[in-house]
Amino acid sequence: MGKFFTGIILFALLALQPITSPAAQVIDGIAATVNDEVITTAEVDKEYSQLQREAEKLPASAKMGLRNTALNRLIDKKLIDQKVKELDIKVSDEEIRGTIEDVKKQNNLTQEALLQALAGQGLSYEQYKAQLKEQLERMRLMGQEVRSKIQVGEREMREYYEANKAKYGFDQQFKARHIFFKLDKNAPPAEVAKAEAAANEVLKEARSGKDFAELAKKYSGDPTTAKEGGDLGSFKRSEMLPEIGDTVAAMKPGEISSVVRSPAGLHIIKLEEKTETVGKPYDEVKAEIEEALYKKKSDERFSQWVKDLHSSAAIDIRATP
Repeated sequence: MGKFFTGIILFALLALQPITSPAAQVIDGIAATVNDEVITTAEVDKEYSQLQREAEKLPASAKMGLRNTALNRLIDKKLIDQKVKELDIKVSDEEIRGTIEDVKKQNNLTQEALLQALAGQGLSYEQYKAQLKEQLERMRLMGQEVRSKIQVGEREMREYYEANKAKYGFDQQFKARHIFFKLDKNAPPAEVAKAEAAANEVLKEARSGKDFAELAKKYSGDPTTAKEGGDLGSFKRSEMLPEIGDTVAAMKPGEISSVVRSPAGLHIIKLEEKTETVGKPYDEVKAEIEEALYKKKSDERFSQWVKDLHSSAAIDIRATP
């Protein structure tokens, strides 16, 4: 089926949501019209209830405006369904049967087990098939209108790989020492100037060739490391304050940094060792990177595509959510 149907199994399982047939809807008011097609207040209520269930474990701040979100989601769905009809996108019964068989195979389900799972969601088999048909039509629309227009180039894949090597098992380990000058982050300018002057004097001594460990024992205000000559031990970049981690990552072994300020104070750092673990080669993760970039571009393009649908549609919101 190709990229167009990547993730279809998961998508099909996510489709296991209760639906209400048009005949069963209670028309108790018009919430909005979209190109002369109606969205009822009953539909908004149903969508709102679904959103509430999805947001059950989220903080209260994330639940604000859910009714408005429900209406907007229904408007988006209506616009997409109208586009499906306009482009005469069809999904055959054979494709639906094949998708259901894929769901059963991937999840080790018998027909009976699938029917039980559907019943647990309040769905009949026929309702599930109708829902899958709708989802497959939308996916085909996405392929035709959005995904087919996306390209991922070799250069951007390699750039992504280089920028995200930690994801693929590459890591750096450092051994370093520091000389620390305690300075409150809210210290007055005069106190900051005094501490910086002291740190710069020590930096001159360190760069003149004096023993860094002895200087740390003499001047460092870090009670934990001073007696050990400022030894920070072995650490990964992410395990240290960002200011220290970023500094050592840009240094070469044997190099002494300039005075570095962190929320804790001032640091002079000497990098002693840098080692790197080798992760997965580019060719091994190329397909994974392509899929990640493809999905990102697809999501961005889809959002813009829906905005364009909105701008060209006649949308009339009749009731305040």
